[in-house]
Amino acid sequence: MVLDLVLIGLGIAVFPLPIAAFVLVLSADRGILKGLAFIVAWLACFVAVLAVVLLATGGEPPAPKSPPSTAASALKLAIGVGLIVYGWRRRKAGRRTGEHPGSQEMKETGETKETQETQGAQEAQEAQEASGGMAARLDQISVWTAAGLGPLLQPWGLVAAGAATVVSADLSHAGSFLALFVYCLIATSGLLTMELYTTFAPDSARVRLGRLRTWLQSHQDQALVTVVLVVGLFLVGKSIYQLTS
Repeated sequence: MVLDLVLIGLGIAVFPLPIAAFVLVLSADRGILKGLAFIVAWLACFVAVLAVVLLATGGEPPAPKSPPSTAASALKLAIGVGLIVYGWRRRKAGRRTGEHPGSQEMKETGETKETQETQGAQEAQEAQEASGGMAARLDQISVWTAAGLGPLLQPWGLVAAGAATVVSADLSHAGSFLALFVYCLIATSGLLTMELYTTFAPDSARVRLGRLRTWLQSHQDQALVTVVLVVGLFLVGKSIYQLTS
């Protein structure tokens, strides 16, 4: 269980969508306060999911090969397959959109390289303007809205995988409490690091988080695909082993 939770927690911590949104929240007016609200709501929802699972199991892991144990493994298998399918389809979609829609026509009509570069520059400018519009909207959100974004932007596929893994927790041992605490800490570590960095080194954080935001704008799909494929493959392999052994 511990290895599963560590890997899933790392996947949640580096998931690009909430990170990108959190960077924008931190850069907004009163960003530190809004970031704190985001984290508190994120963590509260995270803990609530774990609490529901532990209440359902009574804090006792199901016996091996029992229906609850088999159901938990089957659920993790289904989630793993879903993550792999999603990552694969996202990867294929990224390849299709990576090629300019008019590239074939350009080859056929002999359009110049300068024309293609001009069109690419225009698309980049449009993307930057769209990102600026999102940043402007996030700059005007309230603290309560920032808190609402926390649970909304959680990677729920990975959260569900963690919940299915927590079914095996045995609360009669202190080690299980430690594992759950570490899991929550790892899953929130990316947000906590950015929040603390912005609080104690605002000038440096502004520059480095701006670079992170720029990198995510151009590499978000690749990062997302990598995270979901790695976690998905691990869940599928581990679940098949548990179901067949």
